[in-house]
Amino acid sequence: MIKDFLVINFTGENNYIALRSNSNFFIKKFKKNQGNKHSIVNKVSEFLRKKKVNIDKNFSVIVNIGPGSFSGIRISLAIGKGIKISKGAKLFGYKDADLEEFNLKNIELLIKKNLIENNLIKPVYLS
Repeated sequence: MIKDFLVINFTGENNYIALRSNSNFFIKKFKKNQGNKHSIVNKVSEFLRKKKVNIDKNFSVIVNIGPGSFSGIRISLAIGKGIKISKGAKLFGYKDADLEEFNLKNIELLIKKNLIENNLIKPVYLS
């Protein structure tokens, strides 16, 4: 069961991050094309620091996997993967069409209906 989570939605049009932690829920909206890829990472980090989130193996990161901006989705996945690797959080993805409106009720419905995917990307590294 997913209790505490971070949702990352950077598809290019409506960019949001949402956080549920200790029964509190927060949403931060970003303007279209606000900043570059480095500022997105910094803004997500700053948001998590401000909210004093405890990220561990019981925490989940849920990333919008599209359709949308290639760069935005790749950055979102990179942030999610970084949190997963560094903190042990679980990583999931959802399709934009499965989340009608970006709010707590619909995010919880997305989770309840099991519309999130566990296997996002399995890269093959060549040496």
